[in-house]
Amino acid sequence: MLERRTFADRPLVQLTLVRFREFWREPEAVFWTFVFPILMAAGLGIAFRDRPPDVIKIGILGTGAGAAELRRHAESGGGISAEVIPDEAGARGALLTGRVALLVIPGPANQVAYRYDDTNPDGRAARLLVDRALQRAAGGTDPLAVNDQRIREPGGRYIDFLIPGLLGMNLMGSGIWGIGFAIVDARRRNLLKRLVAAPMSRAEYLASFLLSRLLFLALEVLALLGFGFFVFGVPCRGPAVHLAAICLLSALSFSALGLLIASRVRTIEAASGIMNFVMLPMWIVSGVFFSARRFPDLLQPAIHALPLTAAIDALRANMLEGAGLEQVGTRLAILFAWLVVCFAAALKIFRWR
Repeated sequence: MLERRTFADRPLVQLTLVRFREFWREPEAVFWTFVFPILMAAGLGIAFRDRPPDVIKIGILGTGAGAAELRRHAESGGGISAEVIPDEAGARGALLTGRVALLVIPGPANQVAYRYDDTNPDGRAARLLVDRALQRAAGGTDPLAVNDQRIREPGGRYIDFLIPGLLGMNLMGSGIWGIGFAIVDARRRNLLKRLVAAPMSRAEYLASFLLSRLLFLALEVLALLGFGFFVFGVPCRGPAVHLAAICLLSALSFSALGLLIASRVRTIEAASGIMNFVMLPMWIVSGVFFSARRFPDLLQPAIHALPLTAAIDALRANMLEGAGLEQVGTRLAILFAWLVVCFAAALKIFRWR
């Protein structure tokens, strides 16, 4: 008489527990999943922290009292630090090497010339600031009175933009690298060939990788979001349960992509190459560190069809704008499509040997 198996003895449960134990026995995996994104958030958050506006350095070509007076007028508007450069060669060298962003050249009859690189944002900003200060010093007046109202509130800073991007990147990396390498390594060591005789199906084996991701997901998300909230005050304005659903679907989609990549690969080198080939374009174009809108309009449909773009857009909408699942339905549909298609394809072409 066959012994009846308990729930804990089922293949799917045991395989999931194996995935969990394998992860914690790899210090490198723990570092890249939990420590690395926090270190990156800390470094970039400090680099782009709230601080006084940058002072742009400019040069003034000339000597004597006239150059000194021009320097005083240029610095009167704020945001500019000017130095007097007596000769043309020195001024040209300072401009070409980036020591100054703008060169002011006095001319005859109350005229000045501005020499700068118009593709350099500092050069354009310096030109506007210096010209405004010099025009006022020459007696010019502003026909329209203006009042600057500067705001610096959570949600509009670079660190607020960055944390959802890092979270999406981390979900992709841990899903693809963590699952893909585990399968390829088991195939390389002929462990998969031994599992063929085990009382389990191919679907149970692959599903165990997806379920194991759920065990790490809460820790992974809470670690990064908790760091962003307590250290930098990054807001989470949307419903927490909706944020959890977005993270869950994103993690499963990237895990399914990792399964597909590893379904037939035999060596670690080949797996690494394919994974980098898949992830590197998304790191660049999906808006992790800067907006995906910087790329040409012709590429936007393809960029927004990528799973990382959909995940990051949904995370930012929820965290920074307070959007619920209904507002990010299109992005969730893209992630769900990647999950279904990748898992089905992996199930179809998976090879034990």
